Amino acid sequence: MALIVQKYGGTSVGTVARIKRVAKRLAMLKDRGDDLVVVVSAMGHTTDKLLALAHKINPHPADRDYDMLLSTGEQVSIALLSMALHAMGYKSISLTGAQAGIQTDSTHAKATITNINTRSLRKYLKEGNIVIVAGFQGVDKENQITTLGRGGSDTTAVALAAALKADWCAILTDVDGVYTCDPRMVPEAQKLDEISYDEMLELASLGA
Repeated sequence: MALIVQKYGGTSVGTVARIKRVAKRLAMLKDRGDDLVVVVSAMGHTTDKLLALAHKINPHPADRDYDMLLSTGEQVSIALLSMALHAMGYKSISLTGAQAGIQTDSTHAKATITNINTRSLRKYLKEGNIVIVAGFQGVDKENQITTLGRGGSDTTAVALAAALKADWCAILTDVDGVYTCDPRMVPEAQKLDEISYDEMLELASLGA
């Protein structure tokens, strides 16, 4: 039995059919006996749509309001994925970044994770739940919602894996591995065969 952290991007959970497909994949891993923590991004282009909506109201929104708005995208995804698992008969719980114990500094729109309190995560895992965590977000010392900026959901997954001492961390994406930078933007990007948690955290924060 292994403790596995997986991250699914917006494309992977972009439709109801895709969410159900992810749920089936998680169910297979659970049936194998693995413990699962799953980090999920907002569905499809939800974040872009929320940004566009905000700019129609105010072209220069306050960063705190920006974080409050954008954090809702991931909350939709985690709830729907948890519902899909429940419908299949599996124990699951959806958690916001704050509920998952992800603590950050107070830099709104580009916060840095400072600590992860894993107590709740371990409790829910021990109870047999598949734990679904909202990527891209956390909470500061004043309990203000923060977002992590570019690559935030990847950063969330790697940070959780490191904090939980997971056996495996998998970033499910539309490229075939981890690169030194985004290969869709930089043709010279190099694929890495092996990488440490610290290195992965740095690359994820840069959007690699």
